[in-house]
Amino acid sequence: MAKKSFNASVLPRMRTFTAQLIGPKDCVLVGLSGGADSVCLLHFLHYLSSTQHFALAAVHVNHQLRADANKDQSFCEELCARLDVECFVRKVEAHRMSQQFDLSPEHGARKARYEAFEEIAKKWGATKLALGHHLDDQAETILLNLLRGTQAKGLCGIPVRRPLCNGVEIVRPLLCISRQETEAYLSQNGLSHVTDQTNFDDAFTRNWIRQTLLPLLETKQPQIRLHLAKLAQELGTKYPSI
Repeated sequence: MAKKSFNASVLPRMRTFTAQLIGPKDCVLVGLSGGADSVCLLHFLHYLSSTQHFALAAVHVNHQLRADANKDQSFCEELCARLDVECFVRKVEAHRMSQQFDLSPEHGARKARYEAFEEIAKKWGATKLALGHHLDDQAETILLNLLRGTQAKGLCGIPVRRPLCNGVEIVRPLLCISRQETEAYLSQNGLSHVTDQTNFDDAFTRNWIRQTLLPLLETKQPQIRLHLAKLAQELGTKYPSI
């Protein structure tokens, strides 16, 4: 795939932030769902790996929960083939996991996904698992934690880095940019992505926060997402153990 132009204002910020998380000789496994965020992350790290000299591969977890799950898998496999990035695929029975551990479908899928991440990370020899959470995800998470009832730890939101298993660390290079910026990155680089229609179902509280609560808060404070993300960053830096 030919490299295209990059957003001049976003790219330096992404490079600087990522340099704190990924170094030369790292083996970076990207969690690739096929959504806009993970496609942006994989493409950016592929671009960066040639000059920063780290190994790169991707893992796609097919939860087998939606009718179009196999199409998402095929999209990820084709994207990795175009980028010449090794792609590991794991099909998991998220529904069975939910029943076995008495979890919601969402939490059952997450448990199955992270077990697959750990398995592939160990098998491939990864030192880092890179996930595509961005600044808007951070703001949503803090509000979600507040609505559920939280202590100070919940205000730290999504950690920039945390251990996954022995020798493997989860890192989130896109926490420095917004959802709008990830989508602009895709547009500017001619990249497509898949859309999970369940992301628009307001029955899920996170979706309601994204589609209703945050836009309402922005009518009073247009920078609310950034403010919440900065709060998480400050608390995470000052109180890394809470």
